[in-house]
Amino acid sequence: MNSTWGKHLVYSLFGESHGPMIGITIHHLPAGIGLDLEALKKEMDRRRPGSSPHTTPRKEGDEFKIISGYFQGKTTGAPLTALIENTSQHSGDYDRLRDTMRPSHADYGAHVKYLGYNDYRGGGHFSGRLTAPVVFAGAIARQLLAMKGITIEGEVTRIGEKVREGFTPEEDMKRVIKEAMAQNDSVGGGLQVRALGVPAGLGEPFFNSSESQLAHLMYAIPAVKSVSFGLGEGFASRRGSEVKDEMFYEEGEVRIPTNYNGGIIGGITNGMPVVVNLAIKATSSIKQPQKTINVATGENTTLTVEGRHDPCIALRALPVAEAMLAIGLLELYLDHDYARRWQL
Repeated sequence: MNSTWGKHLVYSLFGESHGPMIGITIHHLPAGIGLDLEALKKEMDRRRPGSSPHTTPRKEGDEFKIISGYFQGKTTGAPLTALIENTSQHSGDYDRLRDTMRPSHADYGAHVKYLGYNDYRGGGHFSGRLTAPVVFAGAIARQLLAMKGITIEGEVTRIGEKVREGFTPEEDMKRVIKEAMAQNDSVGGGLQVRALGVPAGLGEPFFNSSESQLAHLMYAIPAVKSVSFGLGEGFASRRGSEVKDEMFYEEGEVRIPTNYNGGIIGGITNGMPVVVNLAIKATSSIKQPQKTINVATGENTTLTVEGRHDPCIALRALPVAEAMLAIGLLELYLDHDYARRWQL
């Protein structure tokens, strides 16, 4: 199983949802960098389960412990490893799932690929629980990007059929979630994450484009089913005259006020904000009967998923998406910085 990503900074994710702990190792961090630990904790708290009545009731402190690569307030240059204990497992909720596959989950694919030896409790290594160390790594990446004037922001743009365009208040989105919860159901949502201050010139054409690298990371987030940039699917119904990103100079700086392309053209950033849109599917674990299979008996059966699950995962996915954007942009920046060293 490969849970490693990156070239300049290499991230290795480990642990299972109901194991003793989860964590991440970051290789090649430069030595001598001071980390804002309070800012790291703040990002972890944004994703932390049990912090809202509209998320899973599983309560985890998500306190991280850096066990290597950090000494006397600075990175040492050695691999930095952070551990996060799992303190609120209800593994008994998953006893039946050893052989009964949850619909729309990774259970069946994992069972086949790993010959039935995969940890099925709470999804094991496939669980959204593994996004906690991703947020930790992303928070570090954000601090490094901030040194270069790059900041990350994001928002929930829709919950279910409700679109947040200024006329739909946040309370209306909460109402949609409460309605789904009352019906033992779940609801999907949409996110937008943006990076400001990104310089022009990051990325490559074709196989190593900025879009392809960022999309790679975004699709690694459980429940993400669609990734687009800028206007995204809106391009399909528009004429070229309607979506032209016209350019002009203002005080010596290039401006592209429409930014339909989300800050990336030809795989390379153009200096405008990088804008990424995500569609998050409704949580598959719902307390309603669903048709499925038992792989031990080879029979059809039905399953009502018990346990503690988010009625709308989009809410806690937002800091994860921001973290992935930071990780991806930092890698693109390091690629760009490395290439420039060879210029005479």
